[in-house]
Order: sequence, then C-alpha cells, then structure tokens
Amino acid sequence: MAQAPEQPNKETLAVRRADGESRSLAASLPRLMLEARRIANNVTHGLHGRRRAGAGENFWQYRRFVSGEPGQNVDWRRSARDDHLYVRELEWEAAHTVWLWPDRSASMAYASKGVRDSKLERALIVTFALAELLVAGGERVGVPGLMNPTSSNNVIDKMAQAILHDTHTRDSLPPSFVPSSLAEIVVLSDFWSPIGDIQKMLAGLSASGAHGSLVQVVDPSEESFPFAGRVEFVEPEGGGAITAGRAETWATDYVALVAAHRDTIRTETGKLDWLFSTHTTSRSAAELLLFLHAGMTTAKGVERGVKAGLGA
Repeated sequence: MAQAPEQPNKETLAVRRADGESRSLAASLPRLMLEARRIANNVTHGLHGRRRAGAGENFWQYRRFVSGEPGQNVDWRRSARDDHLYVRELEWEAAHTVWLWPDRSASMAYASKGVRDSKLERALIVTFALAELLVAGGERVGVPGLMNPTSSNNVIDKMAQAILHDTHTRDSLPPSFVPSSLAEIVVLSDFWSPIGDIQKMLAGLSASGAHGSLVQVVDPSEESFPFAGRVEFVEPEGGGAITAGRAETWATDYVALVAAHRDTIRTETGKLDWLFSTHTTSRSAAELLLFLHAGMTTAKGVERGVKAGLGA
C-alpha cells in the first residue's frame, strides 16, 4: 500500500521558496546588469566626479567592525579595550564610502500587469547603475552586511555576485551597523515596514552623523489602488490574506493610509536632514539615478530636493 507523501514543514517550504527566488534572480540578473550599465553610460556625460582631496594615509577614526569584513581588518589593540571589535579607518576611506541597500524582501517581487520591472528589479538596476557612477567618480561603494566597500571598476559584477550568493534572510531594511560620520547611505525599499522599524533603522544609521537618502520604490497599482470587485490580497511576507467583497470601496482609506505613512517617514527623515522621495516603476530608472546623484552633490537639507528636480 502506497504511503501518502510526507507534508513539508514551514521551514522546508521557506527553503524551497528561497531556492526558487534565487533561481529567478539568477535568470534576470544579466538583463538588470546590462540595463544598469546602459543607464549609467547614458547619464555619465556632463556629470562631475565627487572625489575629495585628502591624504589617504592619515588616521581618521575607529569604527565598529562590520559583519562580513576580513578578520585582518580588526585593530585588536583598540578592540581589547571593550566588548566590541573595531577597524582603524583612514581619512580617505572614511570620506569616500557610500553604502547602498536594495530591499530584496518578498514584497519587492511584485509587479502589476503591464509594468516591465518589478520593484526588486528596478531597485537593483538603479543600485547597480549608481554604484557604477560613484566608483567612476572616485567613491568606494559597499552593501551593508553583504559586500565590503570597493572602488573596483567591475563593481556591478561584484555586487551581483554578492547578492546572488547571499543565503541570509532577505530583510526589508539594512542590518544594524555603524557607518563613518562622513559616509552616505542610500536605501531603496517599498518601505511598507512598520514605522517603528523604520524609525529604529534611521536612529541607528544616523547616530554617527552619516547622511542618507530613502527612496520608496512602488508599483503603479500601489499608488492608485485600481482594484474593484471581489479581490483577495495576499501579504507576501507571512502576514496572511484578506478578501475584499468590493475592493473599490477601500480605495479612499487606502490612499489616506499611504499618505499618512509617507508623511511620518518624511517627518522622521527631515529631523535628521536626510532625503526622502518616492519612485514609481512606471517612470524612468534614469530619472531616479540622476535624482540620487544630484542629491549627493548638492547641499544638504530642503535645497537638495529642490535642486534634484523630483517631488517627495
């Protein structure tokens, strides 16, 4: 008598889902990398590098050791003074590091009908292209907890390989780490995380004085809520599902909740003099790339957003 097949547990299903996502990403990465290089090349002309003067061998500060860095980077004499590991950072290293975080959580895989790029694909294209531009301008680029800062000319390949072979949980927000006070941070996410998690992230990343930009990448349907009739909405990150009998009656409340969520993020970033903006995947990736690059090369504060030419 044949036995019924063993039912997979939640952990097994999670592993299978992660394997499937990895295969899908591996298949799409070549296109994303090619698109990123094309966009970066198109906007390179007329842009000036951001290299800053400074002696490269001068001691700048000690910073916390970042998970994934080579062990030889640790300054053991300084680390012996307390319970943390520290790295001795030189002036050039401190002044030329930009940390990029593309959200690769499950919700980023969403793309509505007729939209070419999912939120994840758009975030990766812009991340790759921005990394290429920054390295060409003399910067070092890293991904928190995933890739150490590098100024390599093949930064896109290094970043793609690091992402492809990452086996850790794909969290929406970057892991906790202590950036240099002169570092810059760019987080591309849909930012549908609870506002408390976003506030905690901002507090941690800005504590050293580092400056940053948050870009909310959304699908057009997440802006306008074009749903009608009986619709089942599934939360892709384990939050279950909910069915609307007449989805169109939810539109007004939905739009109001999204606006309130964004206003709170805007208020929190404004307190820190960080930049917050939104980007819809139906718009040009090159537009977002120019916006971010311009925001890094103009003054801080409100003037940054005005000069960059995009609405928040």
